[in-house]
Amino acid sequence: MFTISKQFTFSASHQLEQLPPEHQCARLHGHNYVVELILQAEELDENGFVVDYLDLKPFKMFLDEELDHRHLNDVLPFPTTAENIARFLYRWAKERWPQVTAVRVSETPKTWAEYRENR
Repeated sequence: MFTISKQFTFSASHQLEQLPPEHQCARLHGHNYVVELILQAEELDENGFVVDYLDLKPFKMFLDEELDHRHLNDVLPFPTTAENIARFLYRWAKERWPQVTAVRVSETPKTWAEYRENR
């Protein structure tokens, strides 16, 4: 099995409004998000790739156009936890690249949320 990954970034604000008001994440705050796409294939394509990294440009464009420098509560229809964002981006990417096996989202250098579907 071959595995590749590529990291992308965007900056955005959000509030976790479902939390008690005294919780720090219930307040308006922002992150410099890091998103990692993880793709796998049993066999490489005719060029020796799982997926050509250049073919992942639409993912970067989606992040830049839809999420970067936005208030995520205004553009996403779910509680904007890293876990939910990972699932949302996984589903978006999986429709375009069947080799996607997971998406990881980081809000801070020490935290990651990952979404993958059961096989």
